[in-house]
Amino acid sequence: MTKGPNSRNANAKGVPFSMNPVLALKLSAWRSRLVMFALFIGFVALICRAFWLQAVSTDFLQKQGESRYARTLELPATRGKITDRNGLVLASSVPVKAIWAIPEDVLAEPKEKIQQLAVLLEMSEADLRKKLDSDRQFVYLKRQVEQATADKIVALNLSGIQTRKEYKRFYPEGEAMAHVVGFTNVEDAGQEGMELAEQASLAGKLGSRRVIKDRLGRIVEDLRAVNEPHDGKELVLSIDSKIQYLAYAQLKETIEKFKAKAGGVVVIDVQTGEILALANLPSYNPNQRSELTGAQLRNRVMTDAYEPGSVMKPFTVSLALETNRVTPETVFQTAGRMTIGTATIGDAHESAALTVAQIIEKSSNIGTAKIALEMPAQEMWEMFTKVGFGQAPKFNFPGTATGRLRNYKTWKPIEQATMSYGHGLTASTIQLAHAYTIFARDGELIPLSLQKVSQPPVGERIISAKTAQTMRMMLETVTGPGGSAIRARVPGYRVAGKTGTAYKVEHGQYVKKYIASFCGFAPVSNPRIIVAVMVDEPDPSIGHYGGTVAAPLFSSITANALRTLNVPPDTSVTSVLPDNGLGDIM
Repeated sequence: MTKGPNSRNANAKGVPFSMNPVLALKLSAWRSRLVMFALFIGFVALICRAFWLQAVSTDFLQKQGESRYARTLELPATRGKITDRNGLVLASSVPVKAIWAIPEDVLAEPKEKIQQLAVLLEMSEADLRKKLDSDRQFVYLKRQVEQATADKIVALNLSGIQTRKEYKRFYPEGEAMAHVVGFTNVEDAGQEGMELAEQASLAGKLGSRRVIKDRLGRIVEDLRAVNEPHDGKELVLSIDSKIQYLAYAQLKETIEKFKAKAGGVVVIDVQTGEILALANLPSYNPNQRSELTGAQLRNRVMTDAYEPGSVMKPFTVSLALETNRVTPETVFQTAGRMTIGTATIGDAHESAALTVAQIIEKSSNIGTAKIALEMPAQEMWEMFTKVGFGQAPKFNFPGTATGRLRNYKTWKPIEQATMSYGHGLTASTIQLAHAYTIFARDGELIPLSLQKVSQPPVGERIISAKTAQTMRMMLETVTGPGGSAIRARVPGYRVAGKTGTAYKVEHGQYVKKYIASFCGFAPVSNPRIIVAVMVDEPDPSIGHYGGTVAAPLFSSITANALRTLNVPPDTSVTSVLPDNGLGDIM
């Protein structure tokens, strides 16, 4: 290599190579200071960041790290049992499993194992793969799987398949108790009936615990319990299962006999206001609801409001008696037909003249209308409102109907007349049964309850005891010789009540479809139970009058209930008198 002249000169002068002027680096003082300052700032920033991470942000970082491996598991609480008044279990929870999966891991398993899993889950392989075809890290495959089936699934030893403990509700009494108890959904939350009404107390309180899981979702360490679960409270209903079952069976028999569309029954304890039975048809099995329809689900006793017909007549008459406008012996001309404006009122069975007592016995529309028109509309409206018409029953049950009762200020004379015998207003079966407590309890209206009560409730006086006792005597004649409901009689017991036969209203028009009803109580000497029955759309070719369809149903249910409650007979009559063929249409 040829050396340059400067190099040769430097060597000649004895200057080391490292001191060669060509290699000299001259740097300004400010640039060196800037570099040092930048390095200093960088070290300070690193120190501050280290302090921030290790001192200030410790909790945050620990939480972030823990979230990668720690999980909070829910500890399910056992839902409270539901029993009848005698301790018979109506609803209880049984342990089951929820099967869930990590889709990516399951799909990596052999096809044969996936096929076996599909069989155990009672679904096709295509449906199973569709569930697993998800970007999520967690997917439920099936809820509420029986323990035996869950054990078989676990035995397949599939990666990504996990189970979770949960509970499934079981209803031993099935269809007979369905509309009272209701049911829960897959999350064990009440959806209908008392399951929904008392959801807060039945559900209890979930617990939780912290665990460490691996990537496959397996628990590798139990850290601690955060909250202990609190089981739900047991709910004791007022229902008597024996009376309930008998009422349901008799209702079913009546609907089949008269080829009716539907029906409902309620039995109330006069002394306590407890509902001893509440049955509806159509019904459903709460344990198998895959094909449940709206018609089956409807609690008709509570939700169906209809024009009650002649069942309303005792309230009009009792108001007239209470205000001293009439006595049981007051006579009204009821012959022919009665015209109010452009409307005409008639009776199913004509009579020349009837006393007030006979108006109830024969179920005269003309007589009841004439009594009503002697009173101010406001007084009638107040009477109907006080006994609960036009407002929802005041007890905790979902879906109760308010019915329709327009303000008296809008009533026309013809409307006041028709409302007196149960047309132009609507009410549910439970409202009618509740209102009849004023006749059975010497003028007091007491609150109803679907839960067993420890002490009799305090009643509200609506009419005097004298008026109530007078009405009891008149209502008893309805089931006697010459009355419109002789088929309501019960061997060995004095019974009182009133039939109702009303046209149905569809699209604002009356149609030739009927609702037959009966509401009454027994024994008359010391009333113990009130029974109200309703049969929707019985076949007219077989029978549709309240005295023909509903009265016999009332009789059989009342007889069974009185015997179940060990109520002593109050009459020596041991056989039902022959049918006189009477029945009322309004």
